[in-house]
Amino acid sequence: MNAFLPTLRELALTYQAFERYSAPDMKSMGLTTTQFDVIATLGNQPPMTCKELGEKTLVTKGTLTGVLERLQTKGILERRINCEDARCQMIALTKEGQKLFETIFPKHLLHLEKAFGKLSTEQLAGINQSLVVLKNIFTN
Repeated sequence: MNAFLPTLRELALTYQAFERYSAPDMKSMGLTTTQFDVIATLGNQPPMTCKELGEKTLVTKGTLTGVLERLQTKGILERRINCEDARCQMIALTKEGQKLFETIFPKHLLHLEKAFGKLSTEQLAGINQSLVVLKNIFTN
């Protein structure tokens, strides 16, 4: 048996457990995890292209298009003409979207802190270091 399989299993189970913990909190705010991710990425940031937003949220282009359309319909974000390149649009939160960000982001961080707060500073640093090492293996 491959020695990495237990690690792979724990990584997948950890991600699933995180989603089960995190998603209901976002749902209580009327958002999907992907919508929350987009709002959190755009909050307090200058407008960005769809490509930049996709890279920062890790949402696939096909999924991102639908999410952006729904958030635009809700009045949370707007698409602007890109003065530097008319072929692509700039995405930004509306004033209403920024207010929503300022409400939901701190609330969700407090929710996550309930779980992450059970770890010591040293444990968090060790987990972070291990995740960076693992990520770098797959990106190099």
